Amino acid sequence: MEALKQVADWPVPSVAAVVLARAADGSVRRVGEIGDQAATFRLASVSKTMSAYAALLAVEEGAFGLADPAGPPGATVAHLLAHASGLAFSGQRVLARPGTRRIYSNTGIEELGRVLEGATGIAFADYLAEAVFAPLGMTASRLVSSPAHGVEATAADVATFAAELLRPTLLAPETYVTATAVAFPGLDGVLPGFGMQRPNDWGLGFELRGTKAPHWTGSANSPATFGHFGRSGTFLWVDPVAGVACVALTDRDFDQWAADAWPVFSDAVLAEAAALDIQHLDA
Repeated sequence: MEALKQVADWPVPSVAAVVLARAADGSVRRVGEIGDQAATFRLASVSKTMSAYAALLAVEEGAFGLADPAGPPGATVAHLLAHASGLAFSGQRVLARPGTRRIYSNTGIEELGRVLEGATGIAFADYLAEAVFAPLGMTASRLVSSPAHGVEATAADVATFAAELLRPTLLAPETYVTATAVAFPGLDGVLPGFGMQRPNDWGLGFELRGTKAPHWTGSANSPATFGHFGRSGTFLWVDPVAGVACVALTDRDFDQWAADAWPVFSDAVLAEAAALDIQHLDA
């Protein structure tokens, strides 16, 4: 895939990227990759997508429900997943009533981890490994610290997770639809690195592109695109309309270089994917 050559011009020490596409038969195949797929990167906040997946699986197993109380008074598990609990980015301050503002919160995801541990009696890192990493064969992934930002993984493993998001096998279809739709619609808030968004749409653990501008995905990405980027210079997006997913991992922290490069790269990936004869992927 020619679009992947763009990453060679990024001002980063190391980078690994993967593009996946969903074929006509529903299977997901890699259509291009670049960089060392076995190198380990800090995912930073891309970790939240994996931690959320583990929490959603715990919901399906009956450990707790999305409407169960969690976090500050009046908040629920769903509020924590959707950054709508009112908790500050860090610390225990409550800045708004639950469901009234989209306040991006590491604390909220960490509280979710504690809720899961209390309900299951299993350390969050172990639950994530057993519920998500092991079934998907993500053998090089591990949670080393906070559920909000502590996963270390390879591009190969993150691509495996992206394939799961393009064609879920672990989550029930109804749970997947709920997780990737807007939770608590109409909430405004700041998207880190990109300023105030009105609205700042979010699903359950996944940021939704919606109509946000500026944004870290491309202008060609559909509003249904979901995923996350990380402060460590990483991103994962899935465009279910295009049937394409993209992973890029670097070892340079997010800054203006990424805000400039990622949307251009994403648009190039989508344009080239649209021109591919996807039928050959069924062979």
